[in-house]
Amino acid sequence: MTGIRARTREELRRSRRPRPHACWDHLYAAPLWPLHGANLGTLARTCDAVGACLTVPRFPWVPEALARGNTLRQPLCVHWTGDPLTWLAKQRERGARIVGVELADEAVRLADLPPARERTIMVLGHEQQGIPPEALDLLDVCVEIPMIGTGASLNVAVAGSLALYKLAGLL
Repeated sequence: MTGIRARTREELRRSRRPRPHACWDHLYAAPLWPLHGANLGTLARTCDAVGACLTVPRFPWVPEALARGNTLRQPLCVHWTGDPLTWLAKQRERGARIVGVELADEAVRLADLPPARERTIMVLGHEQQGIPPEALDLLDVCVEIPMIGTGASLNVAVAGSLALYKLAGLL
C-alpha cells in the first residue's frame, strides 16, 4: 500500500472556481491559423484550467469546433479576431507581449520561458506550416519546445497547453 489517495470529485469541486472566470485581459492563447477543430477544444479546456482566454479567427467551422470540443459545463472566455496579422499588430500597439510557439533561430527553450508578468498573447501557427513568416516580425520572442524524438513538432493543443502552463506560472 502506497498511502496515495486520489481526491474525490467533491473535494476537487470545492477547491476550484464555482463559475467561469471573467476576462482578466492578461493571458491569451491565440491559435490564429487553426487546422484541426479537435485541437481547439483541447486548448480551450487548458485555457480554462490556467485562467487564460482563447482568441480564434472567425472561420466558418471554428464556432462549431469549439462547441463540440467544450466539455466544460461553463462557457469559455473566447475572443474573435478578423485578420490575424491586423489583430496581432493591434495587440502590440496596446502593449501586449507577443510570444510565438515556433522553431526559430534565437528561440527560448520552454524551460527558460518566464511566467507572464504583463498582458501576454501566446501565438500558435498552422499545424503543418507554423506561424507565417509575415507574422514572425510581430513576435517579441519565440519559444521552442525541445523534442528528442523523430517528429518535427507537437500538435497545437499539446504545444499550446505546455506553453500556457509555463506562462501562467503553474510549471
